[in-house]
Amino acid sequence: MNVFLWILQGVLAAMFVAAGVLKATQPREKLMSQLPWVSDVSTPVVRLIGVAELAGGLGLILPGAFDIATTLTPLAATGLAVIMVLAMGVHARRKEPQAIGFNAILLIVAAVIMWGRFGPYSF
Repeated sequence: MNVFLWILQGVLAAMFVAAGVLKATQPREKLMSQLPWVSDVSTPVVRLIGVAELAGGLGLILPGAFDIATTLTPLAATGLAVIMVLAMGVHARRKEPQAIGFNAILLIVAAVIMWGRFGPYSF
């Protein structure tokens, strides 16, 4: 189970680090062409989301990899799960069912990591 959790953490971390870097560094106009929801929120909020996703992605891997403060990993997964719930709300308001489904999958993966790392398979 530990190997399975590491694989999930690696995949989820890669996705969130990439998305976080994109949202935190790209110009708003470029983001609007790739992510239509950006037009509904302010630039500082998009940047905050990007930094939160970047930090969460790093938090999934770095504590366990360095065996330092490993309780941060399930907390990072919890934070990413909260971000996904909020994202589902934004996409529901915009009537984007495919985006809701994608966010739900990411939420489930984050929940599995939370359960595994808070529970019986903690580091």
